[in-house]
Amino acid sequence: MQLSASERTRLKYNYGPCAIVSGASSGIGLEIVERLAESGLNLIIHARSENILQVISKRLTSTHDIEVKVVASDISEPAGIQKLIEATQALPIGLLVASAGYGTSGEFIHTSVHAEINMLRLNCEALLTLTHHFAQRFVAQKRGGIILMSSMVAFQGVPYSANYAATKAYVQSLAEALAEELKPYGVDVLAAAPGPVASGFGQRANIKMNMSLTPQQVGIPILKALGRKTTVLLGFLTKFLVYSLRTVPRWGKVKIMKLVMGGMTEHQRA
Repeated sequence: MQLSASERTRLKYNYGPCAIVSGASSGIGLEIVERLAESGLNLIIHARSENILQVISKRLTSTHDIEVKVVASDISEPAGIQKLIEATQALPIGLLVASAGYGTSGEFIHTSVHAEINMLRLNCEALLTLTHHFAQRFVAQKRGGIILMSSMVAFQGVPYSANYAATKAYVQSLAEALAEELKPYGVDVLAAAPGPVASGFGQRANIKMNMSLTPQQVGIPILKALGRKTTVLLGFLTKFLVYSLRTVPRWGKVKIMKLVMGGMTEHQRA
């Protein structure tokens, strides 16, 4: 899939000349990087692995007439966040894509509290810090865009993925509120809520995912929704669950999501 010429022009004009993408080494983050490169935006690509990022950078700069800056750090730690902020301080950034994150699954009492805390720091604290920093910059320049990665599990409690769903509920709520707060300043905020995506997420989260989307199926819809929507629901499963459960009491939504996630994590309890 490719963006139309008019969409590429819109992205560069509204959110250029430079975009920063965390979690850029794989999955949805990498797909968005590819599409932004096609649109002619210069890029700051961030992840933990510098080797992978350097390979991506060389490929992008050899294919597109853009500049790519690599920043490798662990933003679940304060020093990693500060490194990323300092590396981008002097650059004319118009777009933040906060794609870094991961999930855990299984019965909460049997999970590692250290893994759960680390996920909370990455999915929420790092995202908050970067969003706050770049929102201030975008407001000062009276233009910009922020894409935050929500999820189909963000809209109610989800047994067997309790803490991960809670982190995504935080992201969803933050994005919805900031979209209203920042709109008068010319800053667009989007919550991107995909269902299962075949990106290595399932392996790390230890869940078996059916009806998975590919990163290529979600990258373009996310970018097209920026500046036009507050939330974009990605994939049939996400749309079905969110729309069909709108009239269901919250306790009922939790029960239904228990069945959905229970099927994905059944192998852990076999």
